[in-house]
Amino acid sequence: MTIGVLVVDDQALLRTAFSSLIDAEDYLAAVGLGADGRQAVELAASLAPDVVVMDVRMPVMDGIEATRQITSGRSANAPRVLILTTFDLDEYVFEALRAGASGFALKSRPLEELLSAIRTVAAGEALLAPSVTRRLIAHFTAGARVPSRAPRGLAELTEREREVLALVAQGLSNAELAETLRVSLPTAKTHVSRILTKLDARDRTQLVILAYQSGIATAV
Repeated sequence: MTIGVLVVDDQALLRTAFSSLIDAEDYLAAVGLGADGRQAVELAASLAPDVVVMDVRMPVMDGIEATRQITSGRSANAPRVLILTTFDLDEYVFEALRAGASGFALKSRPLEELLSAIRTVAAGEALLAPSVTRRLIAHFTAGARVPSRAPRGLAELTEREREVLALVAQGLSNAELAETLRVSLPTAKTHVSRILTKLDARDRTQLVILAYQSGIATAV
């Protein structure tokens, strides 16, 4: 199955480079190009891409607001957003993750790495390694404002699932969850899958954020 990709960046050279790279790969296709956040929202609605690869800083509408609008619908077919950024984990990236982005990629890295990032996000996985998740946690610990509203579905979590969610928020991978809880890897994956469903979260990135929003995880 071919993954349709919408590329949005205010730099024409980068749009062209990303598009050409994507089209040269099997099972990837650039279905559209946009120059700002407003175009991203419009093209995402009309072209229905699987993944939106989008710069975080753009004119007219930035990538944060565009991400929020693209991911605000509850449709399971809503595109996943991969944020492009120049600076690793700056404030714009944190806000984009809160807005619904599934991960981010650095513009300074080789373009070929973008292909792996697109496939990871399209598969429904968060593009955040455990070490990066822990850095996200460090941002909360440093005093980032956390909304007090509890997410929908929180009351449906079992005690075991709340325990798993707290561990996910600590940056544990599925293998680490299995070891910590002394369960099999498939069981750990099942716990995470059920939590994603109950909280209507897209990926582990959103679970980390929701864990702090709900108070299940706390910045200490």
